[in-house]
Amino acid sequence: MSYLEHNRDAWNKESIASSEWAIPVDSETIARARSGDWSVILTPLRAVPREWFGELAGKDVLCLASGGGQQSPTLAAAGARVVSFDLSDEQLAKDRFVADRDGLEIETVRGDMADLSVFPDSRFDLIFHPISNVFVPDVEVVWRECFRVLRPGGVLLAGFMNPAFYLFDHDAADDDGRRVAKHTLPYSEIDPATLDAKRREDIENGAALEFSHTLDAQIGGQLAAGFMITGLFEDGRNDDSTPIHRLMKAHIATRAIKLG
Repeated sequence: MSYLEHNRDAWNKESIASSEWAIPVDSETIARARSGDWSVILTPLRAVPREWFGELAGKDVLCLASGGGQQSPTLAAAGARVVSFDLSDEQLAKDRFVADRDGLEIETVRGDMADLSVFPDSRFDLIFHPISNVFVPDVEVVWRECFRVLRPGGVLLAGFMNPAFYLFDHDAADDDGRRVAKHTLPYSEIDPATLDAKRREDIENGAALEFSHTLDAQIGGQLAAGFMITGLFEDGRNDDSTPIHRLMKAHIATRAIKLG
């Protein structure tokens, strides 16, 4: 089974189980968005600044690897013409559920975020890409595809993991309870046989395969694709899902423009 097939199955299971990123927004959220009161996240907690979007009404927006009934319907209710593109059938079904329930128009397309060949050049005004490129081994091809399908002056809003997050074994600790720096970066799960027994078991039980990417690939990759980065912020959970969250902000968001 390819990593794409594995991750498609994994996210279908996550969605059916109604994980954090698979709980559709309610009708009240959609009603507020229609009246101009809306916010969405690229990272776990911090709302994306509204000025990063510019005027949203009437824009062609690609929600990239962003299914789950959350961001896509909210942006559609705020006036955007939204295409939701995701690997998971179940995540796309969540977007269609909200659209049908609340009378929104959202086009849903299933596919690999690193292959946007279904779309012509210069198709979109804005791409909304929350943290999901941890599920592809090569993020630079994602940036190149984003650049291609954006119109000149178009905006890419992206969230991603700080690569330092993947240094650590989040399940193991030393005798003093400290997390153990264990992994070589960039981290890859393309071959589960190389992983420790606990992580290999998680993957065999359906966890998605993950990959870290250097800042050179995440930020430098956007620049190399032709973008100009105009905004950046960090975000963190500050919870106990892993002790690392108490020590660092593990998430980054960027705003980038395709000049021209």
